[in-house]
Amino acid sequence: MGLTIAQKIIREHLVSGTMEPGQEIALRIDQTLTQDATGTMAYLEFETMGIPRVRTELSVAYVDHNTLQSGFMNADDHRFIQSAARKFGLKFSRPGNGICHQVHLERFGKPGKTLIGSDSHTPTGGGIGMLAIGAGGLDVAVAMGGGAYYVTMPKMYKVNLTGALRPMVTAKDASLELLRQLSVKGGVGAVVEWGGPGVATLSVPERATITNMGAEVGATTSIFPSDDVTRAFLAAEGRPEDFTALASDEDAVYDKVIDIDLSTLTPMIACPHSPDNVVKVGDIAGTKVDQVCIGSCTNSSLYDMLKVAALLKGRTIDSSVSLSISPGSKQVLTMLADCGALSDILASGARVLECACGPCIGMGFSPNSGGVSLRTFNRNFEGRSGTADGRVYLVSPETAVAAALNGVITDPMTLGEMPEVTMPDAFKIDDSAILEPATPEEAGDVEIIRGPNIKEFPAGEPVDDDFAAPLVLKVGDNITTDHIMPAGARILPYRSNIPHLSQFCFEVCDKTFPERAKSAGRSVIVGGDNYGQGSSREHAALVPLYLGVRVVIAKSFARIHAANLINAGIMPLTFADPADYDKLSQGDRLKLSGILKGLDSGEILLQDGNDEIRLTCSFTDRQKKILMAGGLLKYVAGEAE
Repeated sequence: MGLTIAQKIIREHLVSGTMEPGQEIALRIDQTLTQDATGTMAYLEFETMGIPRVRTELSVAYVDHNTLQSGFMNADDHRFIQSAARKFGLKFSRPGNGICHQVHLERFGKPGKTLIGSDSHTPTGGGIGMLAIGAGGLDVAVAMGGGAYYVTMPKMYKVNLTGALRPMVTAKDASLELLRQLSVKGGVGAVVEWGGPGVATLSVPERATITNMGAEVGATTSIFPSDDVTRAFLAAEGRPEDFTALASDEDAVYDKVIDIDLSTLTPMIACPHSPDNVVKVGDIAGTKVDQVCIGSCTNSSLYDMLKVAALLKGRTIDSSVSLSISPGSKQVLTMLADCGALSDILASGARVLECACGPCIGMGFSPNSGGVSLRTFNRNFEGRSGTADGRVYLVSPETAVAAALNGVITDPMTLGEMPEVTMPDAFKIDDSAILEPATPEEAGDVEIIRGPNIKEFPAGEPVDDDFAAPLVLKVGDNITTDHIMPAGARILPYRSNIPHLSQFCFEVCDKTFPERAKSAGRSVIVGGDNYGQGSSREHAALVPLYLGVRVVIAKSFARIHAANLINAGIMPLTFADPADYDKLSQGDRLKLSGILKGLDSGEILLQDGNDEIRLTCSFTDRQKKILMAGGLLKYVAGEAE
């Protein structure tokens, strides 16, 4: 039986375990990345391990999230990360150099390599044939220290592409079509491989858009073959030696095959407040638009920006619309300026923001109250934009431009012919904003700079055999990490200050939660399906831990968040019968018994008054030891003794 692309990479990097779906495997990690919203914690955790220097082939620290410096906090974090990177052997991408996934694709990604990053959109690297997986900061810290990355062996899905995209129809529309079919949890536990004859028609930027959006279906990662298109991209980036051809075997077996004919797709749009709430743009054409944002790690490549500039050239945006453009990297911005496309963008009335995540995480450019914002981003969760009642739609750059020009949601196919866009044979290379680390000989003299906003992270407790605590919060289905630990300019500066950050925990759902949780001492949270979907931010586990949460019970969990809970020392348990969710009410006093035995048997008994409810768990031996130790850091420290 042949192998898929992902299976081939896994086989080459397998440290332990067997390649059987559902079994835990350990992978050797070649590369890691962090960004500043998660990086400070990751480097504090790495420092705690006592390892003097990273042991990967390459590790890069990016600053692209908290770039709005309205106080000392973000600047202090950036100085900390820069000094830690210099001391511990990481490259450091300075603020303004670009969004981590775009820059990593341009300058560092290599087909066939493994990459984990403390950002859920790390699978962007799958666009050039990497096995690129989003993870929590603790997992990344362990990988930087040379440790393996543990993950459940995924199932293999294939999206078989035929045909070619028509003008004004894009890779973003293909991503939204997959979300329409699978939903935000339809890819959980799977790698999505994109193949078929239609793949050859897609450029690397288009492929990266698709693998980026794969995070929204809950997939472990997404991946494309590495072929002549990949070879040309790497050559244009001045890295032809990094090319390796990769393809699945003809007799590879997949758990699911989805057929998409690119030539039949039409412009799609995800409506508020979920990436899978997808309809055709034409179905809601005419809806008034207040704001348009083009950029983010999904659609900020030079290819995307050149198309935007070509469509805006000689035109002016509607007077009622505010349009922002965020190029994905300094390389993209420089090349736009050099070829004159930037002038066409500015002449349209657009505002050009710096090369950073910006509005995608609510870091500036929030919509007006109740405003409709069309964004080329990957997420439209409620409140994520920074405006609580903002209505955010996800679209392609072409659809975004059409709305900006007309002031209403518009099918871009009504704009006329798509202007021809020619990509250069070579990109402009300038890595001056990527700083090299100190040599091992110099590292001992490097001082790590800490500002007053950097606090220690909370420590977990070993699990007890019996546990009694109140149910302090009950929430519904598809609770995201944005619900648990919001982003935005008001909150992100405190990502290295867990005590201060705790006052914002679950504020989207219940502003009284932090105080009630603190008063309870130790507590339980109950959730519905797909609890913890979205961003990989481990703060969504560390902050509840700080507030005393020791157990989370849900109908089901998103992969990264479940791993982050275990790493923090919080038990994620599921209902044996999802209907039992309805038996529990906020404020109930819950008792769990037989926990230590249940870790092995996979079943723990919950008592709620006179009701007895069966809970299940399927922890690996390693995860049991992590919980028994009180979290991953304590487990790693114990292993090192």
